[in-house]
Amino acid sequence: MFNIKKISLFGLLLIALILVGCVDVSNNQSTDNDAESTEASEVEVKTPKVKEGEKVVEIGYSGPLSGPGAQYGLNVLNGLEMAANEINETGFDVDGTTYKIEIVALDDKYLPNETGVNVKRMVSENEPVAVWIPHSGGVFATQVYNEQDNFIIMAYTSEPRQYEQGNELMIGIPPKYNIWSEPYSNYMIENFGTKMALLPTNSQYGKDWSESIVPVWEEKGGEIIYKTEIDFAKETDYFTIMTNALATDPDVLFVGGPSEPTALVIKQAKELGFEGGFMIMDQAKLEEMSGFLGGYEMLTGSIGSLPIEDLNTDASTTFVEKYKELYNEPYATSETALNYQSLYVLVGAMKAAGTVEDRKAIMKAVNEGIQNLSEEELVLPLEGIAEDGALQWEYDAGIVENGEVGTYPVD
Repeated sequence: MFNIKKISLFGLLLIALILVGCVDVSNNQSTDNDAESTEASEVEVKTPKVKEGEKVVEIGYSGPLSGPGAQYGLNVLNGLEMAANEINETGFDVDGTTYKIEIVALDDKYLPNETGVNVKRMVSENEPVAVWIPHSGGVFATQVYNEQDNFIIMAYTSEPRQYEQGNELMIGIPPKYNIWSEPYSNYMIENFGTKMALLPTNSQYGKDWSESIVPVWEEKGGEIIYKTEIDFAKETDYFTIMTNALATDPDVLFVGGPSEPTALVIKQAKELGFEGGFMIMDQAKLEEMSGFLGGYEMLTGSIGSLPIEDLNTDASTTFVEKYKELYNEPYATSETALNYQSLYVLVGAMKAAGTVEDRKAIMKAVNEGIQNLSEEELVLPLEGIAEDGALQWEYDAGIVENGEVGTYPVD
């Protein structure tokens, strides 16, 4: 296991410079409080034990570890830590040298300007080969300089726009959310009807997801009959919002955001008598929501991300059991599993490239590294990496019928 130590704060001058160039595109949280947004976060350095002759490869993490997104960020970091601990049991060989993984983790409170400060600090003090960033705003903020500063962005966000820049040092970890638009629409129209009310989170991610689903829904004969957004940082009572939405008599509700508040939105709809379908954005997880709702019964009629434990493969079952035991958690979500596996992908690429330093060579070797992964390391089936840097997973959607989780195919 890792030992944790603290490292020094980075200079205020660098913070001021970075804040000029970073824009919040992941959510609408206020960043007007300069004291809060420029306050340097405490660093956790998770250092492996190394034997004589062994060397360390540093990776970074900048994501939410406090505030409303803390559990989400922790799920990502836990997946990285779990994989690193396994890898560090023996280390991995690159060109005759044994390496182990050191994780440098910083809290960015889900704020892109904080991500920019954090990652610049890591690059200056630690020179990580890659940095995991679990939100689109942070990815966009660091895309501005990562190629120049020579580190790989491990982007855990389903936002398709992150690929538009053509960044040569970026790996997109989860499936793009626009792959869900057609199967979600098909299932909902087939089973519930054509009238949909939009009630997404008010973040940029929520706005973009809505813009992705609307044209597909309408092309299939669907109609948007109500539209609003929910500010989960401020709203805790959804009665008025839901009453207004249900007054339009929708067949389907489009909802999503963090798992807990999304579950409460669904609960409010059920308590007001809604019997239609729920189309759930991929940030909210069926398994986590079932924990807040006392089971899957209230989620009947939903389509969303398939729970990892319902993949029912040897690798996924082993992973879920091990994760729940190690972290005393009731669920192992896709955040944990995909980031766990993505560290194995990066290590496999370094081994295949024969270098831990040449970032471009590592990127070119990702497909070869994936082909060399063992069955135990493939929690989810992974075909390779596309030219734009997106990992290509085989992943079906999850549906809930009569309180039971099932699968719905995605082409």
